[in-house]
Amino acid sequence: MPSTSTAPSDTPATEASAGSSPSTDVPDTPSGDPTETLRGARSVIPPQCYARPTGKAVRVIIRSLAVYAAVIALLVVSDALWLLVPLWILAGLALSSLFILAHDAAHGALFANDRANATLGRILMLPHLHVYAGWVVGHNRLHHGHTVRETADFVWHPTKPAEYQALSPLAKLRHRIEWGPLGAGLYYTRVVWWEKMMTTNAPAKHRRSVRVDLALVLAYAIVTTALVVALGTLAGGSLAAGVWMALKVLVIPWMVFMWIIGWAVYVHHIAPDIRWWPRPAWNGFHGQVEGTTILHVPAPLNFFFHNIFVHVPHHVDQRIPYHALPEAGDAIVAAYGETVIEKPLRLRDYLHNNRRCKLYDFDSHRWLPYSASS
Repeated sequence: MPSTSTAPSDTPATEASAGSSPSTDVPDTPSGDPTETLRGARSVIPPQCYARPTGKAVRVIIRSLAVYAAVIALLVVSDALWLLVPLWILAGLALSSLFILAHDAAHGALFANDRANATLGRILMLPHLHVYAGWVVGHNRLHHGHTVRETADFVWHPTKPAEYQALSPLAKLRHRIEWGPLGAGLYYTRVVWWEKMMTTNAPAKHRRSVRVDLALVLAYAIVTTALVVALGTLAGGSLAAGVWMALKVLVIPWMVFMWIIGWAVYVHHIAPDIRWWPRPAWNGFHGQVEGTTILHVPAPLNFFFHNIFVHVPHHVDQRIPYHALPEAGDAIVAAYGETVIEKPLRLRDYLHNNRRCKLYDFDSHRWLPYSASS
């Protein structure tokens, strides 16, 4: 039975937190057990988990920027492939580290000050070429507001057998690649980055802010690329050297990051024991407690991921900062036991889930193989 401790009732009212209270954004219909409500899950989170000390946020931002700058500096001066490959992986991880902090800011969870969240969130998303206001609309409102809900949560939304059968041969091939073990980056780039940020037709009340942030991202991309190409051209004596500098310093690290973030979102929400729900049957508890995971990752990996794999408490309440997720997660597990999916992060589990999870039957809550569409 959940305890009666209560979380702070204030919810940031700026675009950094999607502009609306999670308690009103997410239906809180009981799922049978009267304790299994989103409100009940929030009630067990210790109040101290909502503290957002400025000093801690500033220190982790400086640390993450320093790591990223060091890796980029090494990429600038390195050309040996044996060194470039590990540096590209490190650069992707360093970008992931910055992105998770920007993601916290977009939820209003990094700083106690809304303006600081919005400002730092925009700046930290620039190296990822992510449109901050577009991310707020798509991620905060749609993904968090309707997690694992049919036709509402667009992130890794499953395809029904009949829908797959109706696809063209090229679209079927694309689905098999994107839902394959190496396709996470392609899926994320196409669905989340391109369709939901770069080319999205945002709701009218968010359209101006999305356009302004898109212009900021494009300006950053043009200026940064021009500077790096110029640096490479001067150092290497040719335009080809400048283009190579941009590829190894900017483009390839960005591609690695896009794969990492696509994979991370996949393992948070796609597994045989995670159910997706038809719209009428869905509720907040299904989405935010049952619809994601707590995955324990090795400390060196968590150095870059800032506890984001402790994902259940992040979905239960977006306002919990990264450093409080383990404590909040422990409280939720203590209250709800086996309802929470908690396990180590293991490569073999990812490969197993990827083999099992291809198509979905929303009525029976079952993942199906491609053969089910024939």
